[in-house]
Amino acid sequence: MTRAWWIAALMFAFGFSLAVAQDYGDDQQQQPAAPPPSQEDCDGIYLSYNFLSRRRIYPFLKNAEKQAWAFNATATIVNTGTYELKGWKMYVGFQHKEILVGAGGAVLMDGDDFPADVGNGTTLSGAGQADLKTAIGTGGDYTKIQANIQISGTMFGVKPPGNPMPKTIRLVNDGYKCPAPTNRKTTMYVCCVRNPKYKSIVTKTKFLPRQKGDLTIAYDVIQAYENNYLAQVTMENKSPLGRLDHWNLTWEWMRGEFIYSMKGAYPRSIDYLNCIYGAAGQYYQQMDFSKVLNCKKNPVIGDLPREKANDTQVGKIPNCCRNGSILPAIMDQSKTKAAFQMQVFKVPPDLNRTALYPPEKFKVEGVLNPEYKCRQPIRVDPAQFPDPSGIQSTSLAIASWQIICNITRAKTRKPKCCVSFSAYYNESVIPCRTCACGCTDTKKCNPKAPAILLPPETLLVPFENRTKKAIAWASIKHHHVPKPLPCGNNCPVSVNWHVLSDYKDGWTARMTLFNWANMNFEDWFAAVQLKKASPGYENAYSFNGTKLPMLEDIIFLQGLRGLTFLVAETNGSSPKAPRVPGKQQSVISFKKKRTPDIEVAKRDGFPSRVFFNGEECSLPTQLPVSHGNSHHGNLVVVIFLSILTFLM
Repeated sequence: MTRAWWIAALMFAFGFSLAVAQDYGDDQQQQPAAPPPSQEDCDGIYLSYNFLSRRRIYPFLKNAEKQAWAFNATATIVNTGTYELKGWKMYVGFQHKEILVGAGGAVLMDGDDFPADVGNGTTLSGAGQADLKTAIGTGGDYTKIQANIQISGTMFGVKPPGNPMPKTIRLVNDGYKCPAPTNRKTTMYVCCVRNPKYKSIVTKTKFLPRQKGDLTIAYDVIQAYENNYLAQVTMENKSPLGRLDHWNLTWEWMRGEFIYSMKGAYPRSIDYLNCIYGAAGQYYQQMDFSKVLNCKKNPVIGDLPREKANDTQVGKIPNCCRNGSILPAIMDQSKTKAAFQMQVFKVPPDLNRTALYPPEKFKVEGVLNPEYKCRQPIRVDPAQFPDPSGIQSTSLAIASWQIICNITRAKTRKPKCCVSFSAYYNESVIPCRTCACGCTDTKKCNPKAPAILLPPETLLVPFENRTKKAIAWASIKHHHVPKPLPCGNNCPVSVNWHVLSDYKDGWTARMTLFNWANMNFEDWFAAVQLKKASPGYENAYSFNGTKLPMLEDIIFLQGLRGLTFLVAETNGSSPKAPRVPGKQQSVISFKKKRTPDIEVAKRDGFPSRVFFNGEECSLPTQLPVSHGNSHHGNLVVVIFLSILTFLM
């Protein structure tokens, strides 16, 4: 009895001590670290950048400027003002050849994947937390008014004790002014305040306004359930010189989603293994994954052929099934869009109707088209859709995001078309540049040697069949022949611009398109930029030509009805004959009334930029030399062009 009493007493005492040790009050809650004085004095948006650490990484070099260092830093953006900040964007002016490998809590605005070269600075935006609310509206909740970015990467040339700080940091959002930041060794900070003169656009919704770009992608959720939703993806071309042929669209799922079914498009590969062996397989144990279309984190989506447009199983989606073609509005307004729908399944913890997240890191490309760089998705007001039954009513999407893609050209990317120049006053043709579209095999040719001038008739034969005539022509004209010979241009499409005549009141040029590829180009277009000569444009006789109203010095050219196909390269007339390219040609006339000071033979008669299907072509580095600038055509060139016109 006595032993039991002691045991009970000890248990009571132990329980009492535990109860005393527990904290049930608010007075002992852990408070966030006190902000720096500069942040407390800021009435606006406070930005800071803190360099944390670095370490030397391989290869170890004696040259300090080329030595690589791994570094870590943090960037912070805090809303200390009285206005909510929508879609924050922070510019960091990196200046030490930095390569970012990670930015936790943010994404790169230009859409680049990691690792990303940011040596000239980059703009970061929120990943997950794109909006910063006010302290007044949240009771001082730092998780809603502050965003932290964990930066890691590689830099070059700044060894200890130097501090590799950026040039500047600033807020990119409209309506804010940022002074020069304060730099304190390893810390940089700035307070950006609202511009009192800025008039913000009043929106009826809480989302960001839709933005403009060369290509827009709309990601609209039109049906939502607990564990899946139906999304419609719409691409629209907004650029007069942009287009896509046989487009491929890809993105990255960020939360384990997978595509169950699609209409209007299809994934390039049917793959459900990632679902079976991943989180989806653990949650959907009763699902037959053999019916799932794609479980890859980065699916590649392609368009359906036209004959599937009215297919009840995979078609019947407005603006779908056009064989991957998206045209500019100047060609056909009805063909500027492409759309498809897909059933997307989610995985825990996103198992409710409102847990909706778009994929990120969108990329789109075509066969011979301009290169697009896409930004990250931004939440916009819900899209409106007309009633499919024809009733005059509209329905709203449950949630909508917009992705902006703009035409860009990476320094390392080679073009896919090239231009040759010729003129009536010179017998030789200046061919496309050596390796204009890249060179893969340079063992038997010189990739750095300039291209050899050619006789006009060699434009009709492939590069590999030009060698004998090119060498013979060089011997006749006493031109230098490099050894080894220059490599070819390796372009699937080439354009010849020939100044045909030059007289008192006007001048003419002849433009010829050559298709050396094994595919046809349907609904092709070309465009030329003539800075001084374009005001005098008169007519294109075998093309449909027009001056673009939004681009004053560019002439837009496309095939006439029945001539919209630039056919592929075909076999010659005999087994030993060279292959024959597909061709389209037209004479273009100009008047000098509006350009009285034009000098056709020098530079003004040749385009400064040439485009084919939106792709900017490589131009020669020299022009045909005028021997006396005679106004009469050279007999050899005129005869050849007459024969060429007859054959075509």
